[in-house]
Amino acid sequence: MFKKNFGISFPMNNCRCNNPIIEPAINKYVEKEICHEVNHICPIHTHIINKHIYNHTYTPEYTCSEENEIINNDPGCCTKFINNGF
Repeated sequence: MFKKNFGISFPMNNCRCNNPIIEPAINKYVEKEICHEVNHICPIHTHIINKHIYNHTYTPEYTCSEENEIINNDPGCCTKFINNGF
């Protein structure tokens, strides 16, 4: 079976695919400060009056999503291949 492109027939099983080139890794560093709350208990041996104070805290739950965009870089006209005797 042959595939026809620009007036030239090529065998479909004659595809030459190169392996991808693996570039050197780019290292990124993130410096974070993590604060910890340390609860201290101070017992007092007298009459204790308990005041109930409710401090509301909010903890975020993060999610992540990914989107792929395809960019086709097309140099333009293909007629330059026809005139080269292929």
